[in-house]
Amino acid sequence: MTLYGVGLGPGEADLVTVRGKEVLEECDVVYSPGRLSRTVALKHVDESKIGDLDFPMTKDEEKLRAAWKEAAAEIAPNARDGDVAFVTLGDPNVYSTFGHLRRTIDAFHPDVELEIVPGVSAVTAFATAMGVEIEAGAGLSLREAASGHSPTGPDRMILFKVTDAPATHEGLVEAGYDVTYGRRLFMEQGETIVTDDPEEIDERDYYTLAYAEKEDLEVEQATAAFQTDDSDTSSEDDSTANGEPVTDGGRLVDLERAEGCEGGDYGGHR
Repeated sequence: MTLYGVGLGPGEADLVTVRGKEVLEECDVVYSPGRLSRTVALKHVDESKIGDLDFPMTKDEEKLRAAWKEAAAEIAPNARDGDVAFVTLGDPNVYSTFGHLRRTIDAFHPDVELEIVPGVSAVTAFATAMGVEIEAGAGLSLREAASGHSPTGPDRMILFKVTDAPATHEGLVEAGYDVTYGRRLFMEQGETIVTDDPEEIDERDYYTLAYAEKEDLEVEQATAAFQTDDSDTSSEDDSTANGEPVTDGGRLVDLERAEGCEGGDYGGHR
């Protein structure tokens, strides 16, 4: 019998992984820590299977510890008798309430089996939503920017919990960053906004993130040569249609066409 920490992804119900969907359908109880995660979970399980938990939005550590212990005491008996899931937006191991619950379970209910089902995190989903490519070899740092905080240092940063965008923006611009903001990316609840104007998202919203990149950052991609190299040294006599050299006068290409493997869809001898 197992407690599963299931990542629901960035917010749209069809971005839950196949494994996550299977686990939710098989579990006896699916615990939800909040309204948004509950809404996504309900697209995959009946409401009768949902178990609600109360996690107060506070920085008071005593209140938080009491809430985690209460949640663990609720979940543990059911996880001993059957399979249960605790769902969270994004990934259970990235800026997630599940981490606190897992440590509490380990401390007070060490006999409970745990398994984590990863989900698509905002760390990666933001890149698609905001049209940003984090190329191979690039450095990228995660930071929190609640209450107007403006962390600086790395060339590229993803900032979570941007609850005072104008204040955060001011500090980042002064430090030499270009900044783009995304609010409720891939979420079915609320308005999705992508903007470089912090005044468009000046009201507090926990689900706001930012991508900050140093203004003078220069990235030379290997593929940049394709845009400047106009030379074409190949000819029909010594290359195939895709530019690969042919040493047999074209007989191999003819053979591949005859065998139905033109274009590379074959189990292969090359």
